[in-house]
Amino acid sequence: MAQFASDEAEARGCLVLLRHGETEWSRSGQYTGRTDLPLVEQGRRQAVKVGLRLAREFPEGFDEGCVFSSPLERARQTASLAGFGQAAILDALAEWDYGRAEGRREGEVARLMGWSWKLWEDGPETIDARLGGDREAPLPSGGSVSVRDSVGESLEQVGVRTLAVVRQLQPMVEQGQRVLLVAHAHVLRILATQWLGLDPSAARLLRMSTAHYGVLGRYKGDNVLKRWNC
Repeated sequence: MAQFASDEAEARGCLVLLRHGETEWSRSGQYTGRTDLPLVEQGRRQAVKVGLRLAREFPEGFDEGCVFSSPLERARQTASLAGFGQAAILDALAEWDYGRAEGRREGEVARLMGWSWKLWEDGPETIDARLGGDREAPLPSGGSVSVRDSVGESLEQVGVRTLAVVRQLQPMVEQGQRVLLVAHAHVLRILATQWLGLDPSAARLLRMSTAHYGVLGRYKGDNVLKRWNC
């Protein structure tokens, strides 16, 4: 009977990772970490549609107290429009702090640095301090938004942060609960590596589109990836 209960819990329990809908910078390819941009109209439509997809995929819904959102507006808006307005805020789901790369594209950072800087290989912490300071970053639609100065987080620091989330939520999944996280592409990709016991650098191989989700779970006692970028 205990084995049957465990098998049933494995079959039902899951951790669903939902990326927010489109923003101006997700559309333009500018790094969006802690800058609190809202969804654009397309992003709001995406959020409604992904809510319908999740309702079809998980007709029983998610368990009480098992829906969490990043504190940033684009994630909270997505949660609400997708039908999860009750999401609890989990600060550890905030996006990777890109530091001096915030509001810039990778190629722009490399040009300003004078060498082929790559986010996943070099991290925000290697960006020259001369590129720092509070500044205004452009919005493709016109105008700009304030970006605060920050050294940013290393990939390893985000790995530690997301591993703590995994350790907090894994017991819920093992008990057969369905858990939903609404957050951001990079932090969710890194969280997935921590669920799978991989180095956080492996997250670069897990592309996640706006308003798409992945499903993590358990199979024969192991943490597994069930579906991705749905």
